[in-house]
Amino acid sequence: MNRRDILGRMTAAMGVSAAALAGLPALAQGTKLSRLVIVGGAEDRLQDRIILRKYVEYCGGSQARIRIITAASGDPQAVWQSYLNVFKSLGVEDVQRLALNDRVSAHAPQLQSEILQADGIFMSGGDQSKLMDTLWDTPAYQSLHQSFHLNRCCIGGTSAGAAVMSRHMIAQGPAVLRPSKEAVDTDIGLGLLSQAVVDQHFSERRRLARLLSTLAMRPDLLGVGIDEDTALVIERGAAIEVIGQGTVTLIDPSQMQSNVNELESLEQIEMLGVQLHLLPSGHRYSVNSVGQTARSAPLRRAIQRLVAAGPIRA
Repeated sequence: MNRRDILGRMTAAMGVSAAALAGLPALAQGTKLSRLVIVGGAEDRLQDRIILRKYVEYCGGSQARIRIITAASGDPQAVWQSYLNVFKSLGVEDVQRLALNDRVSAHAPQLQSEILQADGIFMSGGDQSKLMDTLWDTPAYQSLHQSFHLNRCCIGGTSAGAAVMSRHMIAQGPAVLRPSKEAVDTDIGLGLLSQAVVDQHFSERRRLARLLSTLAMRPDLLGVGIDEDTALVIERGAAIEVIGQGTVTLIDPSQMQSNVNELESLEQIEMLGVQLHLLPSGHRYSVNSVGQTARSAPLRRAIQRLVAAGPIRA
């Protein structure tokens, strides 16, 4: 069964449920937080390097073991050299590129071991479908889930590396002017973010209508649009934070009324009651700190869904 055949039909029976995490051994229940650092692309690698500097901090500082995945890139060697330079300049002593080049390499026991020993794994930009074609349903894919859920590895990704974070992934589609039915091709991603779909380069490439087109077909998901040189940091079970230079657009269609089921392909969609939150850089939103008022309740519910632990795909 390929990825498209099972997209949208996953259940807890496919993995370990969030509730089951409570029964993990003490080693997996340590104080280190599982974090996702989801970058909208074009992060600064030359000047202040705010996002990558924070990423190093989340991984454990200069002694962290950081591993880079360049499988999405069309020029993996150049991309690897760029990240090697920036992480070395930030004081990281142990930074290596993972030998993930194709589906054959994704089955290598040595690669699995390196993923499981990492403190941080960062996925470059490029083509998210290419990355998932390499990873899907392989031991490397399972090891990424184990590393995040059990070892508290900090997993980051930029552009294509951000798109694959969600279970329901935007594979491709133009920046349409208006929400339109079936204007976006979707596929299955890593599923580290289980209740949302991510779009990147969001304001710069005017992708609001593209994300709305996606959500019209999947109103059970949150939409997360991330600007360039901006990251949404998700601390599992605790909080979200926006860092960098831009804004995260959070869209909740759960109360939406839509005529999408009455339309033909590419017809414009009516979408009523969609909730939209703009979260600027420098703001942190904890599950416990967001107020209990009627005004704040929609944001609180959205944050709870973003930080919720999904199933382990192992």
